[in-house]
Amino acid sequence: MRILKIKHIKLLAVFLTFYSLETVAQQQENTISQDPKFEQLLSEKRKLNSNTDLNDRYKIQIFYGENDKARKTLSEFKREFENIDGTIIFESPTYKVWVGSFKTRIEGERNLITIKEKYPYALLIKPTK
Repeated sequence: MRILKIKHIKLLAVFLTFYSLETVAQQQENTISQDPKFEQLLSEKRKLNSNTDLNDRYKIQIFYGENDKARKTLSEFKREFENIDGTIIFESPTYKVWVGSFKTRIEGERNLITIKEKYPYALLIKPTK
């Protein structure tokens, strides 16, 4: 009886060995399509992440108030000062227009003098996190 069990075990082992050699994994090719806007958003995010010291820089605030007026002020600023970037920040309940990104206070003050000619209420700030 015992010899019969050993033969069955050996036969089963041989069968499983040959069977496992014959198994083939599935192969599949995936085609991924993504919206081109996703790439645009991703590149903008990468640009923002490259400026990790963003809060260590000085900015010039040229406006605070309502959203419509802030957008209008920013578009006017971008037309007049093409080489200085700007953005709108919402801090409840007002919108603020911040322009520039200056490493030193002196650099910020030099640009502030020029900007104050057009925007007399502009002020130099250093945003906190």
